[in-house]
Amino acid sequence: MLQVQDSAARGQGGFKVDISRGERIGRVSSEWFSRPDDERYLSLSSLYAAVRARSERAVTRTVQSSAIRVEAQSNDVSRMTLALPGGAAPVTPTHWSFGQLASLVGAPAGYLRDLPAPLAAINLQHGLLSHRAEQVKTLETEDGRTELRAVNGPDYGRIWDHELVAAVMKIAGDGVGDTRWKVPGTLDWSTMMHNPFVDITKDTTTLYASDRDVFLFLVDDTHPIEAGRLPNGDPDLYFRGFYCWNSEVGAKTLGMATFFLRAVCMNRNIWGAEGFEEISIRHSKFAASRFAHEAAPALSRFADSSPGTFVAGIRAAREQVAARTDEDRETFLRKRGFSKVETAKIIATVLGEEGHPPASVFDFVQGITALARARPHQDGRLELEARGAKLLADVR
Repeated sequence: MLQVQDSAARGQGGFKVDISRGERIGRVSSEWFSRPDDERYLSLSSLYAAVRARSERAVTRTVQSSAIRVEAQSNDVSRMTLALPGGAAPVTPTHWSFGQLASLVGAPAGYLRDLPAPLAAINLQHGLLSHRAEQVKTLETEDGRTELRAVNGPDYGRIWDHELVAAVMKIAGDGVGDTRWKVPGTLDWSTMMHNPFVDITKDTTTLYASDRDVFLFLVDDTHPIEAGRLPNGDPDLYFRGFYCWNSEVGAKTLGMATFFLRAVCMNRNIWGAEGFEEISIRHSKFAASRFAHEAAPALSRFADSSPGTFVAGIRAAREQVAARTDEDRETFLRKRGFSKVETAKIIATVLGEEGHPPASVFDFVQGITALARARPHQDGRLELEARGAKLLADVR
């Protein structure tokens, strides 16, 4: 295993990587493309302050759905308000909570938004009065006006966004290089060097929060891990990384993914990923307890664990010979469900990229993931990548 100090990395401008191997993960890039500036944060402390402040202004309660009164203040649906039992003042539903409320009573939210507000209010009120579940859990926030941020079932187990950020801060500090874990650097395509030392700006940050979710992506890209050698003799370098997400209003589950990667580009695509593992927790009745006893400890274990198992697995896959002849190669792949055309493409890809036909399990995995990258549809790509990952897992 190769560990390189920050100063050495600064001196050479980064680390030479080979992103032709492993998987490309676009999840972070999708977040990066979709986030406006006011959802981007430059440090974990500023992100935490924002999501913690809104929770401190929040009130949750469980109310009878039939006791909610819908009021249309004008012909504009966006100005519709709700009177909740025990509430001191009317609340204004957000776009998200309006959709939740409509879904709760079985009404299409888009249809209601297109109606004149008085008519939409009548339809929504009718649905609430006849709602068979009877009870709902609300989340209200005071910020100049009282907004209804979420409407969930009575057994909804809320995990606050700030709880996830706090768990990450325990291992990553501020996420700006004050610990091993930080906002990732950037791959230079002209040199294929991953430079971990890039200024954290609105364009480069990977710390996000909106009114309905939070998403964080951090890496340890100043301490590369060597797991074997490339065909030209250079070290095959990896970094550890993870991303996690949550929605305290019910827009998505809580989850986290851990993996090893070779680089992150400017568009925040993850390149050359291996060892991808993901867990998610639904916001059910015992979600908060599961977060405390499963997710948060799992993140800490990954942060503190040695990459020795990962390195040993990669080396074992490189050393385990699976085929010695052309017939062996075809048999190996065909027995694992690959078509004749896929088999030919995998063998040709390895021959072109490695300079020799596939022999080890690792060779075959690299050929499969390369074939997956060429698939235009995500479902097909993920299915192929999963088959390659299974081959690697079977070795370990």
